[in-house]
Amino acid sequence: MLIFASMPMLSNSIAIKLKAFFCLYKIINLQYLLMIKANYIEFYFDCSSPWTYLAFTEIVSLSQRHELDIDWKPVLVGGVFNTVNQDVYEFRKKPNPLKLSYSNNDLHLWAKVRGISISFPEVFPVNSVKAMRGCLFANKENQLAEFADNVFQAYWSEGKDISQEDLLVDIAKNSNLDTEEFKKFIASQEAKDLLIKNTDELIERGGFGSPTFFYKEKMFFGNDRLHLLEEAISKNLI
Repeated sequence: MLIFASMPMLSNSIAIKLKAFFCLYKIINLQYLLMIKANYIEFYFDCSSPWTYLAFTEIVSLSQRHELDIDWKPVLVGGVFNTVNQDVYEFRKKPNPLKLSYSNNDLHLWAKVRGISISFPEVFPVNSVKAMRGCLFANKENQLAEFADNVFQAYWSEGKDISQEDLLVDIAKNSNLDTEEFKKFIASQEAKDLLIKNTDELIERGGFGSPTFFYKEKMFFGNDRLHLLEEAISKNLI
């Protein structure tokens, strides 16, 4: 502001050059910010989804292959369903037998591809609020990948009820997290607000389930879209 305020005292040619310089600076700065933004994948997820477990096991490897960071965004997928995708509940009430059979076969084949074990637990669907708040805490401590992986395994491979705080505390301990700080955080207003913020943000951006990825503002949904995401990254299609 001071520079441009003093421009009347400068010659017209110098003033024009200064304006051109600052315009160029803004353009370069914007390009730099866009370049930074392109260097990560946003991953909206809820551990209560088996398809998200499949995607989770691959997203880290994919990001490493392309030297991309991951911006982890824990959400409550139930909140997403309640707002924009209530058809999910109708399908659960009255599933199409053919689609259900195909989906289950597809799920288990994908599990073999990813090298993990998936079986539907007795408690399904599960209240994942505390688990996802735990993911927020783990993310703050740079331990999200390990904690989330342990939560996924506990629920989808071992059939444990991840709504239980005692189980989550054990998982936090095994993920090298401070259990006392963990318990304080998942009960805090900060955790509640951040989980709601992430969930609302996903809805506002057009999301309708988990897992959802964003790369350069382009949305990809589902485990089976990871290949498409990688092709888009590799071939600069976005």
